[in-house]
Amino acid sequence: MTTTTSTRTSARTGTAYLIRGGSLLGRGVEDLLVRDGRIAAVGSAAASGAPQDAVTIDADGLVVLPGMVDLHTHLREPGREDAETVETGSRAAALGGFTAVHAMANSSPVADTAGVVEQVYRLGLASGWVEVRPVGAVTVGLGGERLAELGAMAESRAGVRVFSDDGICVSDPVLMRRALEYVKAFDGVIAQHAQEPRLTEGAQMNEGDVSAVLGLAGWPAVAEESIIARDVLLAQHVGSRLHVCHVSTAGSVEIIRWAKARGIDVTAEVTPHHLLLTDELVRSYDPVYKVNPPLRTPDDVTALRAALADGTIDAVGTDHAPHPSEHKECEWAQAAMGMTGLETALSVVQHAMVDTGLLDWEGFARVTSVTPARIGRLGHQGRPLAAGEPANLILVDPAARWTVDPTTMATKGRNSPFRGLQLPGSVRATFYAGHATVLDGRLATPRPVPAADEEAPAWNL
Repeated sequence: MTTTTSTRTSARTGTAYLIRGGSLLGRGVEDLLVRDGRIAAVGSAAASGAPQDAVTIDADGLVVLPGMVDLHTHLREPGREDAETVETGSRAAALGGFTAVHAMANSSPVADTAGVVEQVYRLGLASGWVEVRPVGAVTVGLGGERLAELGAMAESRAGVRVFSDDGICVSDPVLMRRALEYVKAFDGVIAQHAQEPRLTEGAQMNEGDVSAVLGLAGWPAVAEESIIARDVLLAQHVGSRLHVCHVSTAGSVEIIRWAKARGIDVTAEVTPHHLLLTDELVRSYDPVYKVNPPLRTPDDVTALRAALADGTIDAVGTDHAPHPSEHKECEWAQAAMGMTGLETALSVVQHAMVDTGLLDWEGFARVTSVTPARIGRLGHQGRPLAAGEPANLILVDPAARWTVDPTTMATKGRNSPFRGLQLPGSVRATFYAGHATVLDGRLATPRPVPAADEEAPAWNL
């Protein structure tokens, strides 16, 4: 990919971009004109309508896709800036091909009030690399005892629509029912971290043959599956939306498939690492492979891939979880759970799903952009690549190969489970609301802070 101007000049406010010869969704080759925050024209009208000072981008061999939307990102700020900030996480997201991320609530203080979610929202606006949408906590302080200010967060400037105690399961069925009922009033969704706490006390890895050999306390699949089974029935009972975070077992897939067949309004996500890695890696005792939910078996990986391909699992969510090095470079039992994922997600999903023929690029866009935007109620993300649509899009080189080196990444976290692995595909450009945040595979400049009348969320899809 080449541009006709320098990165600094081409990233200036109001620049028009003529993208020449890109393959839209991996299908036909078309030109595309980006101007004033939108796709101004596609096809022959793009070149004829381009202003004289438009920046021309040679996209020969590149795939043009809608910008990726992550339903599950840990940006850590406020309070845990040693692990990540909105700024560093947003930079990582832009480089990874994301134009929107949902920031999970387990910050310090917890994002359980209108004040905290508005703080995260404002930090995202000021950063300008991607759209940052806060996820509100379901319960006060993630304590699982009483509901947080769900309505106030929904009505705040942040316009929260996704609520989750991620990292902790809402295990009380009465509280979960009340949360599901409450969010119906503003078309919200409860995103459940499915983990029955009493079945996972002291658990260190997936329960199975490997845990038995290693002598590590096992984390049974039923701990996830039993909560999902309970919650889909609760969602059916109250007629509300349920989203299941980071599905990891074949049994969970079957429960979700059963629920969807009954018309229950449930959606689900899978992480890139659960599409590729297995519990065999834990034999190394390297804490980089310690994650919640744990890496499962090869049979689980196969089931997850098939479910993502057939739509039983709706979306990919990174569960990007950066940690300071001292929290991962220690004994297994003491190590924090979590992996980074924003800058490797596209490549891992290409490797596991596209290069294996399970998804084409249009299917890739469905699970990484279109459907996540619908679940999160981001009406201006995941849109068609058509004239008049918001210009949230990326240019991808599917033929590229690169070796993962966590020390060169924009995220503060160095806990990538893919370090040293050669992966396919690279993001060459990212456009957020028509502004080039990434060009030639490198950060350009952030989008300027929008005017107040441009900040309001666009929820309708």
